[in-house]
Amino acid sequence: MTRFLVALCLGVVFFLTGCSPEKSPPDVDALVYQQAKPVKSFTLIDQHGDTADNSRFKGHWNLVFLGYTSCPDICPMTLAKLTSVQQQLSQDYTVQVWFVAVDPKRDTTAKRKAYIDYFNPDFLAVSGPHKQLFPFVRDLGLIYAINDSDEQEYAVDHSASVVMVDPDGAVRAIFKPEFKQGSVPLINASTLTEEFKKIADYYH
Repeated sequence: MTRFLVALCLGVVFFLTGCSPEKSPPDVDALVYQQAKPVKSFTLIDQHGDTADNSRFKGHWNLVFLGYTSCPDICPMTLAKLTSVQQQLSQDYTVQVWFVAVDPKRDTTAKRKAYIDYFNPDFLAVSGPHKQLFPFVRDLGLIYAINDSDEQEYAVDHSASVVMVDPDGAVRAIFKPEFKQGSVPLINASTLTEEFKKIADYYH
């Protein structure tokens, strides 16, 4: 009887005060925005020549990665990892993977399609002029830089992180790559998968 009365009293307190027991924020290594950061209006083009704008973020989770098709290591290795991540998460979540090609001079629509089809044709491979790419990338919390060169072959510096955008089209978290001596910076697929689940379950 005593336990019943205690439970009843607590229930009355929660009802009157509007309070309820809350789950603790997820314990993860990813950078998590407690208040999701809305992505400003953008317009890019996908690998099919169709418009890719804010509406393509809506209604599902998104994982966004920067790169370029001539990238020798980080890009193909990360996309391979994201293919595995997306397959594992697809059992419980709808996840769209975005590959943002930040070398529009070389990464034509046809080249992006051929490149992304090797990994997963359902991924989006988007790009656009730098005047559209720069603000979009900056808004995601990422960065890239291209050396001003007339040479045909050149490298592009870009973030190796993966951004998590929620079904409302806002940045929820950024997964940082691991830095190991003698290796290129890459995300840990297992860690990203587990942390994604914790964050998604907590915030939605």
